[in-house]
Amino acid sequence: MPPTDEILVHARGLTKRFDEFTAVNAVDFDVRTAEAFGFLGPNGAGKTSTMRMIACSSPVTEGELTVIGMDPRTQAAQIKARLGVVPQADNLDAELTVEENLLMYARYFDIPMSVARPRAAELLEFMQLTERAGDQVEPLSGGMKRRLTIARALINDPELIILDEPTTGLDPQARHLLWERLYRLKQRGATLIITTHYMDEAEQLCDRLVVMDKAAIVAAGTPRELIEKYATKEVLELRIPDAVRGSLDGRFNGRLDGLAERVEELPDRFLLYADDGEKALEGVHGREIPIDSALVRRATLEDVFLRLTGRSLVE
Repeated sequence: MPPTDEILVHARGLTKRFDEFTAVNAVDFDVRTAEAFGFLGPNGAGKTSTMRMIACSSPVTEGELTVIGMDPRTQAAQIKARLGVVPQADNLDAELTVEENLLMYARYFDIPMSVARPRAAELLEFMQLTERAGDQVEPLSGGMKRRLTIARALINDPELIILDEPTTGLDPQARHLLWERLYRLKQRGATLIITTHYMDEAEQLCDRLVVMDKAAIVAAGTPRELIEKYATKEVLELRIPDAVRGSLDGRFNGRLDGLAERVEELPDRFLLYADDGEKALEGVHGREIPIDSALVRRATLEDVFLRLTGRSLVE
């Protein structure tokens, strides 16, 4: 189901402070019904603080926020009843079975057992956990626990599903299975809000997204729009012998100038951003610059992310 024009989450000047520290600084965004909306950003950028305000688990300091047409300041209980929340860390009850985790959670929403049991069975099938329904939680793999956490968040048939780093720590097979399940949820008309630091995940899942850095939104749009605005069609990755690198100063001694729209030096390679990577490589060969290896690839959301937020490690 494609996104609609109906606004499910509306924020203007949304701000979150902890004493003197500003975690979210006057951000504006709208989330439409039936879309997957992403928050990207390095650690400490303000993503989780924003999600906690939407989930009514952290009060708004300043600004305007409505969720499903309601005000979290005065209608938090009504909003929570219509949300599904998947936290960063799985907080399942290890003493219960897989099915019991869903049935116990249904009680928080006053869902009668006659409704909860068939709904739990449907969700376990959807998350490919039917055969583990009677198993204890503790021996499950990380991917299974994550799928169970998402199934639990769906037990109240929520209108809005909030997923905070849904695939962190999972192996590639488990991540791709979760992507497929989340995509199917969106096809069914679910609205998803996702934080992630996996750029390929954002490209796969998100209709639109915002990039946050230092508590502010620094860019917004579809993945393709952001790539077109902040990157080039292709990127040429060059690994140059150490002896040659020493002859290329901060201005590259003119040897790489003009070969690309932008050149970035990393500790282990150079990145040449160009609409035609092969043509840029021909230019490198034409200038007889020795190289160890060369790779031409399409520009990705990761290139955008690193350009907007920098490459320095954020602890």
